[in-house]
Amino acid sequence: MKNIAVIGVGYVGLVTGVCFADLGNRVVCVDINEEKIEGLKKGIMPIYEPGLEELVARNVRAGRLSFTTSYAEGLKEAEFVFIAVGTPEGVDGEADLQYVRMAARSIAELMDHPMIIVNKSTVPVGTGDWVADIVREYRNSDVEFAVVSNPEFLREGSAISDFMYPDRVVLGSLNREAAEKVAQLYLPLRAPIMITDLRTAEMIKYASNAFLATRISFINEIANICEALGADVKEVATGMGYDKRIGHAFLDAGVGYGGSCFPKDVKALAYMAEIKGRHPQLLRAVMEINNYQRRAVVRKLEEALGTLRGKTIGLLGLAFKPNTDDMREAPSVHIANMLFAAGAKVRGYDPVAMRNARRVAPQIELADDAYSLAAGCDAIVVVTEWNEFKQLDLERIRDLMNRPVLIDGRNIYDPATMRELGFYYRGMGRGYEDSGAERR
Repeated sequence: MKNIAVIGVGYVGLVTGVCFADLGNRVVCVDINEEKIEGLKKGIMPIYEPGLEELVARNVRAGRLSFTTSYAEGLKEAEFVFIAVGTPEGVDGEADLQYVRMAARSIAELMDHPMIIVNKSTVPVGTGDWVADIVREYRNSDVEFAVVSNPEFLREGSAISDFMYPDRVVLGSLNREAAEKVAQLYLPLRAPIMITDLRTAEMIKYASNAFLATRISFINEIANICEALGADVKEVATGMGYDKRIGHAFLDAGVGYGGSCFPKDVKALAYMAEIKGRHPQLLRAVMEINNYQRRAVVRKLEEALGTLRGKTIGLLGLAFKPNTDDMREAPSVHIANMLFAAGAKVRGYDPVAMRNARRVAPQIELADDAYSLAAGCDAIVVVTEWNEFKQLDLERIRDLMNRPVLIDGRNIYDPATMRELGFYYRGMGRGYEDSGAERR
């Protein structure tokens, strides 16, 4: 059993802390947000993540997991300190490291025994060296420490599984012994462990997310071309995916990526390239295509309805992806803002993100369920591919609407079936009907 402190109880910090506790370690999670910590002590989760509440409760009962707002309490016996605070987007797309600095300084000022500081937050290349400089500047003695980069690869909605069954564990440090000690924490997972230097480990995270975002924008570009030429992007993606060099993952055309990682990380990587005199044309194109996908939805609505002024548009799904309540960079918010600008009224429904939607997009009128959303709508847009939307009574939805117009931003419905049900249906790159061509 190792003693671990985790600084920050957002998605990354809370999942990291509870999973290490479930592996048999003693973990103290530290956060300066008193409301979050008091809620966690009462079993109230600050985020929605399948299985998280039960895992927290089990490890708290076992005495392996605790929560505090006190750095002193959290660091008292810590051998490993994971920094998992937020790194929000700055003015020019750069990562804002103010919370990392605060955490590093607080650790340094209270450090009274050797410890290994592990950067779990997604941070710009070079941050590990910077954190080490901060600790050296503010520590009160010459107590030994080491800094290790350990980028996270957790997907919201499957974060616990991603932690427990990772594709790989990446560790970077200038101190090989420290990296190997962190590796020992991960040995029970029986995953490949890669040890490299600090900056390479930090770059692996950015390169991985940028590549996945590029796949999404690539298939969306193909969808737009399919739409113009009369091909079906879903079948195109299936045919591509059978090639072992390509694979099927991240080839679902739609309204684009969102969330706390891809938009921020692609921008941050482009910013890092630019300040070093490089020209990240591909990254710029990835971002441009992603933004276009939201505008494409509004264009499809205008084609179906003419003017949007005075029309009521329903958004099925508000979270940026299923199985999360996260509204950060959610396509629903961008689409809603464009609809408001065009004079439309916007309703929304999401199975779990309603509380966050009220906070992030208070101008959206929220419905209790998909059917109350549909009542009186001139069109519905599928924005998030929740499973429950795939099982709706579509005839009932149709009968409740003013006009049976459905824009399928996630291609979850079959075009022929939807048209048989009497819908004006448009997907994203779905072939002959979307292109205006006719089958012969």
